[in-house]
Amino acid sequence: MNNGLLQPKTIIELNDNNARKRYNPDITYYDIMHGERKVAEINMRGEAAILDEKFIPYDLYLEKDCDFDTLINNMNNFYHWCASRVLSLDRKYAKEILNSIGMAQAMTDRDRAKIALSYHCVSLTDVYWVKKSDEDISYEKINLYDNSLNEAVVELSLRGKPMTVTNQELAPDLSTKGCFPKAWIRRGKDFILLKDGGDDSVQKELLASRLCQCFDFKQVKYDEDFYDGQKVTQSKIITSRQYSIVSKMAFEIYALNHDLNVLNECLRIDKETYYGMNILDYLVGNIDRHPENWGFLVDNRTNEYVSLYPIMDFNQSFGSYDTIDGANCQTVYPEKKTQREAAIEAVRHVGMHQIKDIDEEIFEDMTVWKEMFFRRLEELKNAVDTSVF
Repeated sequence: MNNGLLQPKTIIELNDNNARKRYNPDITYYDIMHGERKVAEINMRGEAAILDEKFIPYDLYLEKDCDFDTLINNMNNFYHWCASRVLSLDRKYAKEILNSIGMAQAMTDRDRAKIALSYHCVSLTDVYWVKKSDEDISYEKINLYDNSLNEAVVELSLRGKPMTVTNQELAPDLSTKGCFPKAWIRRGKDFILLKDGGDDSVQKELLASRLCQCFDFKQVKYDEDFYDGQKVTQSKIITSRQYSIVSKMAFEIYALNHDLNVLNECLRIDKETYYGMNILDYLVGNIDRHPENWGFLVDNRTNEYVSLYPIMDFNQSFGSYDTIDGANCQTVYPEKKTQREAAIEAVRHVGMHQIKDIDEEIFEDMTVWKEMFFRRLEELKNAVDTSVF
């Protein structure tokens, strides 16, 4: 019987072995999932439990302590991780996409996290997702590898056409990084990434990809395609339910918390791809090797990184292409090197890996870049001739 006094509410008890013995029904609890495996739990007060540390996302750091600072940090880290599964606002058409689901154009991590949480934070980069702890849903039902996408999302994301779509329909596009219009489509059993950005960007990526394919380094192949009568590039997805990718930016969080050196790890597990990336970027003048378009390939069975993922993203090639040195290399740190210096170092470690001759006709009507490409190619061949590896 209610005697007029406030009744005590149940309080959450979190620990590493039993995530949620009792809970306060007025607080929302989220399960962080890896496929069908629950790996952590967090509530909206910031109280967290790690159930399987080996399978925690590389770029999510949570602590089980319940002091005030830890609770705040847990919430900030959780919101940031969720927000990272949504596209960046510098992405062309981002405002149109966000308007279509009724979200504000200027958003905090918390606002962006709400978007991702509305479609369970699913992504085509990995098998992580989030659900409310009392929600009856499985990864089998919502993962993007096995479930259909809505063609309307392609229309919106590539052309910026306003239309009403649901958060769930936008999930695959919102989780695609980059500043150029792009969208995933399904063809048979394969996912294909279509990228626009105008004729200039498309032509650059197609030419750069053709040149790079003359070298035996693990890489994404870009082919010509058309969408709505306009030329775009197409490439096959490199992730699956078996393999995920972790960007270099995300891996830095993991490395910081595990006392690892990112560059040392690159060279330890896959020096061929790391050095190959610096060689190809120099040859084709790719000036956009930012820390979110290269990184590590992860085996989902163990959540361990096994190599670097294939070299990708060439639609900003032939930049700083008026000098033999090129731009500053973005993958070498902490020291500063030009792309030429980084590429020469690379060929002295792994060689050129050239597997076919390069026909000058490959440049077609883009001959303005031909002379510099062959100058750079000769520069690296000379470096190999004078090296011992």
